[in-house]
Amino acid sequence: MASPRSGAKSDSEESTLRLAVLIDADNAQAAVIEALLAEIARFGEATVKRIYGDFTAPTSASWKKVLQRYAIKPVQQFAYSTGKNATDSTLIIDAMDLLYTRKFDGFCLITSDSDFTGLAMRLREEGITVFGFGERKTPEAFRNACHKFVFTEVLRQSRVVEPAGQPSKEGAEQKAAVSRTAPETTEHTHVFPKEFVLTALEQSTDDAGWAQLGTFGSYLTKLQPDFDSRLYGYRKLSDLVKARTDLFITEERQASGSSQKVLYLRAK
Repeated sequence: MASPRSGAKSDSEESTLRLAVLIDADNAQAAVIEALLAEIARFGEATVKRIYGDFTAPTSASWKKVLQRYAIKPVQQFAYSTGKNATDSTLIIDAMDLLYTRKFDGFCLITSDSDFTGLAMRLREEGITVFGFGERKTPEAFRNACHKFVFTEVLRQSRVVEPAGQPSKEGAEQKAAVSRTAPETTEHTHVFPKEFVLTALEQSTDDAGWAQLGTFGSYLTKLQPDFDSRLYGYRKLSDLVKARTDLFITEERQASGSSQKVLYLRAK
C-alpha cells in the first residue's frame, strides 16, 4: 500500500491521492462546502464523499440543500438516546471499513470534535495521510493527530460575498483593484510565529544555508499541522516568503532538467 507523504506542495506539483472524505454533520458547517471541496482538490481526488448525521433533525436542514449538488452521500444516523453520539461511532466504523479496502491514500475528516483523534492516529499508523478540517475551536489534540489541518474560517473568509444590491461600476472597479493587490485576511488577528518559522527554516536548509520552498513548507507542516499562510494574510507560502523581506532572502533557480524555476530561501 502506498504511503504518501503529506506537507506543503510546490505551486506546480499535482496531487494524485485517492481520498475518502468523511463529514461529521454535527460538527461541520454547510456554508463552506464549496470552498472545502476546492481545498480538498488541491490534495487529491475525492473518490468517496460521505456525510454522517440525523437528517431528520432541523439542525441538518442546511446540509440537505447541498448534498445532491456536490454528490455527497448522506448516511442517516438516528439519535437513539440523549447524550450518546451515534454519528461518531458510525463514521469511525465506516472509516475502518474503507481503510481495509486498501483503495485510499488519504482520508479527509471534516469535524471540530476531538473524539476523532483516535481515528486519525489509527489511520496514520496504517501509513495513510490524514487531512483534518475544522473550526478554530477544534482541540489541539485532533489537529496535531492529522498530517495537515485546515481551519474552515480561512475557507469561509476566502469566499467572495456579493452585496445584496447591484454594485456601482466605480465600486466594482475598486473592489477588483483591492482583490488584485491586497493579501487575504481572516476574521481573526494572528500573531506571526517568527521564532517557530525561523527554527523550521534552519532545520530544512542545506549546507549552504538555503532551503527549497517545498522542503521548507513540508517541514513547517510536520512540526505544526495547522500552519497556514492564509492565517497571516497570504494565499500561498511563496507569497508570504517573498513579502517578508525582513526575515527571508529569496532566489529563483532553474530546476534541473526542466524549464521551470524553483524558489529557494534563506534567513536574512
